[in-house]
Amino acid sequence: MDTVEEADICRVCRSEGTPEKPLYHPCVCTGSIKFIHQECLVQWLKHSRKEYCELCKHRFAFTPIYSPDMPSRLPIQDICAGLLTSVGTAIRYWFHYTLVAFAWLGVVPLTACRIYKCLFTGSVSSLLTLPLDMLSTDNLLADCLQGCFVVTCTLCAFISLVWLREQIVHGGAPQWLEQQQPPAPNVAGQANEAQAAGQGAADEPPAGQPAPADPPAQNEAEPEPPDAPPDQADDPALEEEGAAAEDADPNNGAQDDMNWNALEWDRAAEELTWERMLGLDGSLVFLEHVFWVVSLNTLFILVFAFCPYHIGHFSVVGLGFEEYVQASHFEGLITTIVGYILLAMTLILCHGLAALVRFQRSRRLLGVCYIVVKVSLLVVVEIGVFPLICGWWLDICSLEMFDASLKDRELSFKSAPGTTMFLHWLVGMVYVFYFASFILLLREVLRPGVLWFLRNLNDPDFNPVQEMIHLPIYRHLRRFILSVVVFGSIVLLMLWLPIRLIKVMLPTFLPYNVMLYSDAPVSELSLELLLLQVVLPALLEQGHTRQWLKGLVRAWTVSAGYLLDLHSYLLGEQEDNEANQAANNNNNNNPPQGHHNNNNNPAPPVGEGLHAAHQAILQQGGPVGFQPYHRPLRFPFRIVLLIIFMCITLLLASLLCLTLPVFTGRWLMSFWTGSSKIHELYTAACGLYVCWLSVRGVTVLLAWMPQGRIVIMRKVQEWSLMILKTLVVALLVAGVIPLLLGLLFELVIVAPLRVPLDQTPLFYPWQDWALGVLHAKIIAAITLMGPQWWLKAVIEQVYANGIRNIDLQFIIRRLAAPVISVLLLSLCVPYVIAAGVVPAAGVTPEMEILMQRRIYPFLLMVVSLIGILSFQIRQFKRLYEHIKNDKYLVGQRLVNYERKSGRSSSIPTSSPIVE
Repeated sequence: MDTVEEADICRVCRSEGTPEKPLYHPCVCTGSIKFIHQECLVQWLKHSRKEYCELCKHRFAFTPIYSPDMPSRLPIQDICAGLLTSVGTAIRYWFHYTLVAFAWLGVVPLTACRIYKCLFTGSVSSLLTLPLDMLSTDNLLADCLQGCFVVTCTLCAFISLVWLREQIVHGGAPQWLEQQQPPAPNVAGQANEAQAAGQGAADEPPAGQPAPADPPAQNEAEPEPPDAPPDQADDPALEEEGAAAEDADPNNGAQDDMNWNALEWDRAAEELTWERMLGLDGSLVFLEHVFWVVSLNTLFILVFAFCPYHIGHFSVVGLGFEEYVQASHFEGLITTIVGYILLAMTLILCHGLAALVRFQRSRRLLGVCYIVVKVSLLVVVEIGVFPLICGWWLDICSLEMFDASLKDRELSFKSAPGTTMFLHWLVGMVYVFYFASFILLLREVLRPGVLWFLRNLNDPDFNPVQEMIHLPIYRHLRRFILSVVVFGSIVLLMLWLPIRLIKVMLPTFLPYNVMLYSDAPVSELSLELLLLQVVLPALLEQGHTRQWLKGLVRAWTVSAGYLLDLHSYLLGEQEDNEANQAANNNNNNNPPQGHHNNNNNPAPPVGEGLHAAHQAILQQGGPVGFQPYHRPLRFPFRIVLLIIFMCITLLLASLLCLTLPVFTGRWLMSFWTGSSKIHELYTAACGLYVCWLSVRGVTVLLAWMPQGRIVIMRKVQEWSLMILKTLVVALLVAGVIPLLLGLLFELVIVAPLRVPLDQTPLFYPWQDWALGVLHAKIIAAITLMGPQWWLKAVIEQVYANGIRNIDLQFIIRRLAAPVISVLLLSLCVPYVIAAGVVPAAGVTPEMEILMQRRIYPFLLMVVSLIGILSFQIRQFKRLYEHIKNDKYLVGQRLVNYERKSGRSSSIPTSSPIVE
């Protein structure tokens, strides 16, 4: 049979090529998808919004087709006309974006600041002069900065209110807010009860009869869900009946408040974008948004700052505490918090009165306002007050470690109260964070249920905001007091007591030297930045540290469990669970811990009560499992011994951490510097690194021991080679490059600004290297965030290889050599010109010194000017092409891909001649 050769067809429309619509092969694809019509490709590119083939990733190319009457060079008048058009467009955009910036960065914050100052001056004349104050030009920059802070606070308050409302709607309101007086019977209420019970009105039990015990049975005291059933919300008849019976049953108003659905707001949010809201789309609609933001700021300042502050101010003055509040240096903050506390008390009293007189709408509104104030105060206490207390307690307990006194802290607080409070709050937050991290590590080791008295932060059902909404104030107050006692006791145990023991056993070891010397040849601040930004993050990023700590905790737990016969209680065992299950199945009169008591004894054992407490507290935090355990004899006594053993262990661990790294660092750095007075940040960091490397080496050797001597020797050779390569790379990348970069920065920026011409600049290589490390880190971060180019690709490749797969040749050839060459040329060429070429020209000594001192910033200016000129030339070429395309471009022709020559051809295969 004769085979018929198939004709070439388009991959999209599956049609053959014609002289009017020829076929092209614009990419690397072959076979049935090789050819395509230009019109089909253009339509597909518009649909997919891509410029390359989705299969072979080859970028499609088009050649422009210009009008035959296009001149070889554009006339001057066409270039000038296009240039004027571009300038006019740029001026129009400049005016619009200037107006946008003036509105959002000038009008909004300035208005907020002036209104804030007007309300808090406490005089009526300020209200009368408010329009003139708005137009005043005094302190514009300071008022704009302060206004930005006020606007940020008001926007955060607004977002927090919206989010808190969502929490109340989805998580349910508190039971005391949902409890209502028994209303008069009505049709709508009967319909709600019928739908809630899952049966019709004909199946409703008579009055006084209990409801059928259908699982799951709903308790009558359980609050109803805040959202109404969908059928009821969509039934117009029920809505009319509910509206008609609103006077008889005011509960429907509360349900309407909770069932509010913002359909119109959602539709408006879909139409509103950030560009349209901020005015970046070129329209003037943003002026309306500016007005609403100013109004919202004024309303929030009046409601959430002015009223609480004056309520607290009148109360403080009336109670005679004004002098004490002024002595705290935070009069405004403390007065506002007092006002919020009094406002919360007033709201809860008014809520109780509204419940007595059965004003349901007022009762619910007052209750929601009380919840808002309550959650706000609890957030301030949890995030602000508690870390601040921890920070001050840490400082007080560590005074002897730095040879300080309370008088010194008092003087520092009086000199800079805001900075002092912020630093103590920051230290307290760090302490709370690491304590919570250690508790999470303990939960990974210990049996579920041991830490029943601590909240599980990893529980997916744990929601602190819901607890703030639902739990009463006395529960939060009890938690706060217990947290302060626990955290304070741990600080005493692990900081104050070890310091006292160190002063007794090692009288010359303390205090730590943390003084900064301004006349030191090496800048202390630069080295501190180096340690905090480079050294310590590299140590903390090592995952081995957490594994070691977890292993130590597990080893201690196993040891303490076997010593005190509490292994089952601390870690849990499968055989103990099976034994407990068997005992429970046999109805043992003395059931083990973790099982229900099935006998008729009205007084359950102590272990049973403890298990019930465990289960209650754990269920409160979420569905956390509880593993049963074997309860040995004299269980409370063993728990006391466990706590004492734990305290002794923490004390010894604290002594080791406070002495060993510092002692090792002092000993090592004394060989280097020869001085005994070294900043303890460096000694501690050096000792910590040495200890970490020692422990790491020991753990690696212990892991290699079971594999035999030959394997150990081979791995030692591999690691030695890897360490040697790492040292070479570290010498180049972390030594030479930062040194050259820091020295260049010193010559270009620092020396011309700080050293006059009649003085000789002094250079400190150590300080230049430390600052160069920071500069290199910043440059690398900017490079990784920027566009794709050769340096970014090389850095990404080096980071992807890691230390184990380090490629020394690639790093030297592609990273170290180019960067070092550029830096050396930048340093050497200006020096050769200033020290060799200029003196040979026979200039005066003053001119020679001027050239030596100013040639580096001058060359920087020249390089910057060349960069700006090249950018402007590229922009002019783009403008030239744009003018030419606008006036003479008549179309585009798809370019074919040629495999043999590697070039592209614009002649289609299906058309012999294309003009």
